[in-house]
Amino acid sequence: MKRVYLDHNATTPLDPRVFEVMKPYLVEHYGNPSSPHSFGRYAKQVLEESRGKIANAINAKPEEIIFTSGGTESDNLALRGIALHQRKRKGHIITSSIEHHAVLKTCNALERDGYTITCLPVDNQGRVSPDDVKKSIRKDTILISVMLANNETGVVEPIADIGHIAREYGIPFHCDAVQAVGKMTVDVNTLCTDLLSLSSHKLYGPKGICALYVKEEILLD
Repeated sequence: MKRVYLDHNATTPLDPRVFEVMKPYLVEHYGNPSSPHSFGRYAKQVLEESRGKIANAINAKPEEIIFTSGGTESDNLALRGIALHQRKRKGHIITSSIEHHAVLKTCNALERDGYTITCLPVDNQGRVSPDDVKKSIRKDTILISVMLANNETGVVEPIADIGHIAREYGIPFHCDAVQAVGKMTVDVNTLCTDLLSLSSHKLYGPKGICALYVKEEILLD
């Protein structure tokens, strides 16, 4: 019996073309990019070229891209990084009920640490209301986090509208775009996002290579 794989939202196979591009850096150019010798310097050059390509894909600057080992790590770094930077305030975070567990469970952990979490419902189309986001903002709100495309339903959220609200109130805005990058146009400026998570294994790249976009003026711990 031939098996048919229908779970590409969970993970995709590695595209043979991607493997061919990666191969030289797995078996020939294997230097540590932090090393000062020629092997390391070459690896560093390729690493920075890759950073630039990722930045270009979402209309960001290369220095705004942080490499991580997974989408979960990117989400954790965004939420915990903002929260810990403002740990003295123990402030308020707004998210939605349809977020990936990487966001929801991090919010649960932060709540146990003394932060306040507002988890917004969605409408019958699975969308977060920008008006609900605006009504939930408080003086102590330190972060808004809403995903771009849902990993189970595929519903695309009104991120640009929410981003404009976040900018209006001067609140950092994180977007989990793991399910969106590579499947739709993602422009961090158009979406008004300050932090954005992305992952290569959702778009025919390798597992363990992901990233977090952090707008240059955003400070993380």
